[in-house]
Amino acid sequence: EVQLVESGGGLVQAGGSLRLSCAASGFDFDDYTLAWFRQAPGKEREGVSMISERDGIINYAAPVKGRFRISSDNVKNIVYLQMNSLKPEDTAVYYCAAGDPYRSWFGVHEYDFWGQGTQVTVSS
Repeated sequence: EVQLVESGGGLVQAGGSLRLSCAASGFDFDDYTLAWFRQAPGKEREGVSMISERDGIINYAAPVKGRFRISSDNVKNIVYLQMNSLKPEDTAVYYCAAGDPYRSWFGVHEYDFWGQGTQVTVSS
């Protein structure tokens, strides 16, 4: 059974940091692209960052570039998202996803497996 379990969300003041974790199981971690998406109330789900160890590619969405850092531990099958200099507009539910995208690194429909999400709230 494929499982993606996010953790690490919470409430933080603007300018603060959080580290999200996504523990993966039930599939070959090394063969999949892992990504973080987020969805704020009333907005569409959007890609935040992705990592493909197989292809040696890392990407970030423009709003988070320079502030967020994605990494993965291929022994523990965990992908992390270090979020620094957080802003109120980063407030959202953050989702971990796994897939094999070929048209768009941040296309929601490109990803096959999703976690349940973890809430991140940034206060001003």
